Amino acid sequence: MISKSIIKYIQSLQHKKFRDEFNCFLAEGPKVVKELLSDNKFECLSIYALEIWIKTIDRTVFSHIEQVINVVEEHELSKISQQSTSNNVIAVFKKREDNFDIVVKNKFTIMLENIQDPGNMGTIIRTADWFGVKNIICSENTVDLYNNKVVQSTMASLGRVNVVYTNLANWLKSNHDVKVIATVLNGKPLNSISTFNEAIIMIGNEANGLSQELINISDEKISIPRVGMAESLNAGIATSIFLYELNRKR
Repeated sequence: MISKSIIKYIQSLQHKKFRDEFNCFLAEGPKVVKELLSDNKFECLSIYALEIWIKTIDRTVFSHIEQVINVVEEHELSKISQQSTSNNVIAVFKKREDNFDIVVKNKFTIMLENIQDPGNMGTIIRTADWFGVKNIICSENTVDLYNNKVVQSTMASLGRVNVVYTNLANWLKSNHDVKVIATVLNGKPLNSISTFNEAIIMIGNEANGLSQELINISDEKISIPRVGMAESLNAGIATSIFLYELNRKR
């Protein structure tokens, strides 16, 4: 049986305030939990799982989690699940320390300003992982990296991309060693830019784009050419297009 205190604790981790207080976050579902365990980038503090999930785990590969596994019934799992249908396993992981030792030379780095949608954030992290981008620098009001929807949508890319939060303008003033690109609606067409091997690519808020302050700091303003009538692109999709084109031209 899961105690009431454990249920309260797990439920509290749905909120950033308590994720920060306890310095941990939740992952839910067989694929995400297994990949996070395999990557071993986050310390696993506890696992609450149905017997059917535990039987799928290779005990020789995952011997390090034996002490933290708790077998629960489906009705118990549903009490702590953040999804409409509980998904066999929920794990609590310890957050890792922020790593501000960021190298921008000879690399593409993503900078996010005030991204609010957890799905967009998760997609951007997963896309960064796909294209080998190691660092994402976020404004302090960008959605929390450990928001449950972000964790789920990264599909475990969470451990392979370094994500930090800071004052972007101040950070750029101290780390302006490479070209800074502002993604805007009225910039130079993406398909016309020259080849280069390093850049900080700034992606703005879903509704308002980049702030004028960051646009003014940028070295170049580029846009994805529009053919149809849509007002703008989803931030996650736009990031994917930019990274594809920039890597193609390396």
